[in-house]
Amino acid sequence: MAAKETARPIKSVAENRKARFNYEIGETFEAGIALAGSEVKSLRRGKATIAESYADARAGEIWLVNANIPEYLQAGRFNHAPKRPRKLLLHRRQINKLLGAVEREGMTLIPLRLYFSEKGRAKVLLALARGKKMHDKRETEKKRSWDRERGRLLRQKG
Repeated sequence: MAAKETARPIKSVAENRKARFNYEIGETFEAGIALAGSEVKSLRRGKATIAESYADARAGEIWLVNANIPEYLQAGRFNHAPKRPRKLLLHRRQINKLLGAVEREGMTLIPLRLYFSEKGRAKVLLALARGKKMHDKRETEKKRSWDRERGRLLRQKG
């Protein structure tokens, strides 16, 4: 008799909060990550940062570069390098689409979120993004500030 799998809630490990400020987010893709056992243990503890990371194309594959997954202390000598490049698992059609957008249109691949899926698999939410200019960032900041101020004014009145 097989044990029935229970659906786990999606557990977010790391989020790239600056990405939405620094980039205009286009299409998003969910990608799996090829990890070592000690990396999975470290992620389950919620220790990871993807703030300075990006995805890069090498030899027809997509790699997550500069993501920091700290060492898992109990792994001993079987530990991993914290900032090693990690292969992202995507379908060939998705890889071709991403490569085309990066090469032809000058887009960037930015990881938005690192999380565990309902099945317990480590996933990355990858976005095709275009870098914002300084004046666009200022405009975003002004809009955010005005929304905050408007909310305060409405709370005071009503």
